[in-house]
Amino acid sequence: MSKSLTHIDSDGTARMVDVGPKAETQRLAVASGRITMTAEALAAIRAGNAPKGDVLGTARVAGIMAAKKTADLIPMCHPLMIDAVNLDFAFEENAVRATATASLTGRTGVEMEAITATSIALLTIYDMAKALDKGMVISNIRLIEKRGGKSGHWKAEGLD
Repeated sequence: MSKSLTHIDSDGTARMVDVGPKAETQRLAVASGRITMTAEALAAIRAGNAPKGDVLGTARVAGIMAAKKTADLIPMCHPLMIDAVNLDFAFEENAVRATATASLTGRTGVEMEAITATSIALLTIYDMAKALDKGMVISNIRLIEKRGGKSGHWKAEGLD
């Protein structure tokens, strides 16, 4: 099945997709990723006594700010009036998982905003805890779910 590239015109030139004719719909995207670390770093983050302070609180604010700046970072993204961005953190074995949910009513999706929020939240955790563990590994950043728009509801396979 051949699909045309939406961000390339017939001459091969990069372009921003015209979303003007699209209908406004409720849109939501969920992205997730994790950062693995030593038990010492994880314990400090969990206890709230990392050298730089409140790691997860700072990462939450950074992720939200990043979602709002996505169009400044990704060349073909449209600036969006996001309705909400939420970041949740979960402790896993030797890791912290960040999950971002972004939503809006608009003509284009918020997948990139959710992925950007997740990425920057994880980078912020690294920055806030690097004095404890410089070998932390950020991994598995991915879109988990999206709703709205022409393509409807999509959820990554293999997830509960």
